[in-house]
Amino acid sequence: MKPVITGIIGAGAISDAYLVNLTGRFTPWIKVKSIAANHLENAQKKAQEYSLQACTTEEMMNDSEIEMIINLTPLEAHENLIRDALNHGKHVYTEKTITEGYTQAEKLRRFAAGKNLYLGCAPDTFLGSSIQCAKKAIQEGMLGEVNSFSIAVNRNNDVLTSMFPFLRRKGAGILRDYVVYYLTTIAVLLGPFAQIAAMIKAPYQKRICILPQSPEYGKEIETPNESIASVLLKLDNGITGTLHDDSESYIHDRADFVIYGTKGILLLGDPNYFGDPVRFLPAIPQDFSKKPEPVILEQVNTYTENCRGLGAAEMAYAIRMNTGHRASAELACHILETIEAIEQSAAEERFVQIHTRPELPEFFTGIEQEVHGV
Repeated sequence: MKPVITGIIGAGAISDAYLVNLTGRFTPWIKVKSIAANHLENAQKKAQEYSLQACTTEEMMNDSEIEMIINLTPLEAHENLIRDALNHGKHVYTEKTITEGYTQAEKLRRFAAGKNLYLGCAPDTFLGSSIQCAKKAIQEGMLGEVNSFSIAVNRNNDVLTSMFPFLRRKGAGILRDYVVYYLTTIAVLLGPFAQIAAMIKAPYQKRICILPQSPEYGKEIETPNESIASVLLKLDNGITGTLHDDSESYIHDRADFVIYGTKGILLLGDPNYFGDPVRFLPAIPQDFSKKPEPVILEQVNTYTENCRGLGAAEMAYAIRMNTGHRASAELACHILETIEAIEQSAAEERFVQIHTRPELPEFFTGIEQEVHGV
């Protein structure tokens, strides 16, 4: 198929992960023509490194050859930039989340649909081998009837907010930056959310930058966003679970991510990655006298390494085939509504209902396989 001609806006920390894949593995579906950034010199540096054109955002919007925009800008820039791109007749794929708030995101989703334009949104890690492996196991009945799940994760914001200044910006707390991966994964694997109750905390509004390489090293920095969340979730199908994130703890991400079924449990990895192993532990071992070891399940597609941009490539394929895409605005809006419900529940100390019910993405073996009808 003819690749979708694409422009990228944003030349920050995540751009290299996208550019490596979009100018390499995913070139059958996407042809990156140009890159823009708030500071043109940053775009010029990336353009030289990846053999692209550097341009201003306005020039990119007015380039009739460009069909799709990939938005890698900070969250506060998303709403206006996405609307501008849609007004210029461009499909848009954006880094998480679509906007800071659900209402604005839903308006953009409807606006794109009214113009017959595609709007997609990260995270796309759920398209990787790890989560799709878990999806296959659940769909094929390996777990029996699934009744519940539990998630416990950790990070260290002293390090992360020193290293990545964007985490100090409004809307860049753990819910939109990290918990979003887990919420998306649960929805994709088990179904949409219906009701939640939550407590969240932002215990350290100020801290000292501890990164020696930073020009702010040793200085006080503002860190107003939430960093601890405890959430009780009920899905539309009655499955219940818990999610706890303490980002004021151990620096290396740990993921105790368990899905419980009547025939056994699945032990998942970190959905921030594409290829963490998925392990299965049967409910009743053949030999009661021995504690069984979990069985590592076979990978189901080839997306095991850092495949950022896979969601954009899959959307480009859908554009050409005139079909639906998996990292959809509908799914992203549901997750954003859930995040806002967590915030509302914590503020009002009550259960909050979630109203959207998105069409969830089908099992994914890979773009190459879908091209050949496998």
